Amino acid sequence: MSKISHRVVIAVFPDVDLLDVTGPAEVFALANRESGGRARYQVRLAGPGRAGEAVATSAGVRLLTDIGFADVGDAVDTLLVPGAVEVRTDGPLPRIDRHVVDWIKDTAPHARRIASVCVGAHLLAAAGLLDGKAATTHWSTADRLAADHPRVAVDPDPIFIRSGRVWTGAGISACLDLALALVAEDHGEDLALAVARHLVVYLKRQGGQSQFSVPISRPPASRRDIDELRLYVADHLTEDLSAAALAARMCLSERHFARVFTQETGTTPAAYVEALRVEAARRLLETTDQSLEEIARTTGLRSVETLHRAFRRQIATSPAAYRRRFRTTTTTTTA
Repeated sequence: MSKISHRVVIAVFPDVDLLDVTGPAEVFALANRESGGRARYQVRLAGPGRAGEAVATSAGVRLLTDIGFADVGDAVDTLLVPGAVEVRTDGPLPRIDRHVVDWIKDTAPHARRIASVCVGAHLLAAAGLLDGKAATTHWSTADRLAADHPRVAVDPDPIFIRSGRVWTGAGISACLDLALALVAEDHGEDLALAVARHLVVYLKRQGGQSQFSVPISRPPASRRDIDELRLYVADHLTEDLSAAALAARMCLSERHFARVFTQETGTTPAAYVEALRVEAARRLLETTDQSLEEIARTTGLRSVETLHRAFRRQIATSPAAYRRRFRTTTTTTTA
């Protein structure tokens, strides 16, 4: 490979989450391959010991470091910080290693950008890099991050957030979304799309999207026919999905169907359908220039007025305001 353009240094330390490390590394490697070597990412694993030392991850797989913390120097394009947790009865506890935090604090000023994956945000916060910034982390530790670091504007919902030169990602598979966004920033959407296709992942879940989609945010129903109906609804948003139509499809009376559906899903049929349609509309607002009329029609909301009402109920904003905020991945917060 020719001259290195992007030296990516990924911190590794005992019990680090394996995918937090290998996911972004694979994205950058594929960016090199899909661009014919023009992307020129060089990934180096840096650990607290000497180069070549083994570090045990949370999965039990051992990683060999390329370089020790002390030898990283100041030639860093992207500093990527994954996380590690201690599983306790009261929930996961992010591990804060002071040696790692001190190294991050010393290395960050030399990096063009800094990114955390999952609970790695807790390490960035401990190093003072998130003060005054918007940030996200794994949903299970977001409350702790906010409590421990009140100067950080923690948002537990997005997949990733960019705040100046600092990026924070949710957990754990969101590391792919974050890394793809970094590639897109460096080399454009076409290369990021080529990498996403190779990985067989969706490009791209925008940073403003929720860590959970409507179908997976609700547990499976105990009735298989209800789960099958939920899949049907997701695939037929433009059709008649009224309670009466769905009840007829289930061969139940409308009253009995509404009672069963609410019991199984925790929400009414109408609210569930509306949430799916709003989610589809959000994706179109984030990724296309379709008019509000087109979006309302293609998501089954039918009219701009209905689209507005649904957005107000579901996410307390208007479609236009949502598009202005999430059409790109950059937040308004500055470095």
